Amino acid sequence: MLARRARLFSYARRHPYHIPCLEAASREANWWKPSRKLSGSTPAAKKDPPDFAFAFDIDGVLLRSATPIPGASQSLAYLQQHQIPFILLTNGGGKHESQRVSDLSRSLSLTTPLTTQNFIQSHTPYADFLHKSSSGAGLSAHSTILVIGGSGNQCRSVAESYGFKSVITPADIVTSYPEIWPFSSVFDSYYSSFARPLPKPIKPTSPSSSLKIDAVLVFHDPRDWALDTQLVLDLLLSDSGILGTVSSRNGDKDLPNNGYQQHDQPPLYFSNPDLLWAAGWHLPRLGQGSFIHSLEGIWRRLTQGAELRRTVIGKPSALTYEFAEKRLDSYRRDLICQITGTEMAPHGTIRDLKKVYMVGDNPESDIMGANNYKSQRGTEWVSVLVKTGVFREGENRYDFGKRPELKPRIIVEDVRAAVDWALRKEEWDGRVE
Repeated sequence: MLARRARLFSYARRHPYHIPCLEAASREANWWKPSRKLSGSTPAAKKDPPDFAFAFDIDGVLLRSATPIPGASQSLAYLQQHQIPFILLTNGGGKHESQRVSDLSRSLSLTTPLTTQNFIQSHTPYADFLHKSSSGAGLSAHSTILVIGGSGNQCRSVAESYGFKSVITPADIVTSYPEIWPFSSVFDSYYSSFARPLPKPIKPTSPSSSLKIDAVLVFHDPRDWALDTQLVLDLLLSDSGILGTVSSRNGDKDLPNNGYQQHDQPPLYFSNPDLLWAAGWHLPRLGQGSFIHSLEGIWRRLTQGAELRRTVIGKPSALTYEFAEKRLDSYRRDLICQITGTEMAPHGTIRDLKKVYMVGDNPESDIMGANNYKSQRGTEWVSVLVKTGVFREGENRYDFGKRPELKPRIIVEDVRAAVDWALRKEEWDGRVE
């Protein structure tokens, strides 16, 4: 056991983002030990995990703001106790994964804490941009990225924890060059509390010595839509991502997309397409998807109808579901290691994961993503819609007849009912109490 822990700590030092290895070393002695009895139940006997699992959205399924939805804590505790694998798959973000799972464990009063091993935020796949050429991002650790969204300096800190070494925020730019957006003075004290000096000045007349942005990554919902919109537009219209320049190719009808985004402008990434989300207010609030649509409308007007070329991850994108399935498979194998006390579970020695129950509150993200995802591993994703978040029964916003991709396999009251329904489908002996 000590040798296994030493190997895990060694791997964690070489791959600092892969926190699960570090957590596995420090928690493996008691991570899946039943932490409490549910009423009328006894601790589950150790056995291989079943061939089904769960994926839960958070806002509107487990929590509303920071308030637990009834049955959420009991549902997760039951799955932990009975060694049924699950992941939390949220379009939320803005904090490091380790901080978010700590907050969630506290909000849900879980005796057995959650870990980053089975937790995915909207921007978690950004971490792979530096580890996989398949991401198409073409970024290195030293690429200069503009990080947008979130509160204060938190998203910059997350990006740096992912391995990015040159991270700029809109606050850095507007603090150094306040004339770049003349209406941000109301935010002066806020921006100055976390802004950093720019690594290079903005010198449009001397491009070689000027600040150059290699990519724009929207990590979380923007707080200052006006400033963020202006900076993104400036970069998409620039020559090679150099702020203050304008590409000579813009509007050239002989080029694709009328010359727009044809001059090495930085790629634009969004992490969450949700138009609405369930917050503390009794009605859904605008999400990052609303910012995307706002930006697209301004872009079309400025460019006389040119396409806004951008990449959107987060649910319902296939990239996010593929990432989640790989994370779930890895987590499940690690769970087997902890149950059996072995160092690894070789491929072919355990049952394949046949089914994942995706429990969500938003038909346009949770449900559509699960319905449309085609697993390369042959795993079936089953969509389960709850009534405790964005979806409200009786509203006309979602026409399942005209948009069958939004229609869930079943609609239930809440997360407890969702878990119980799935357990019955799997002929599992026991229910959440």
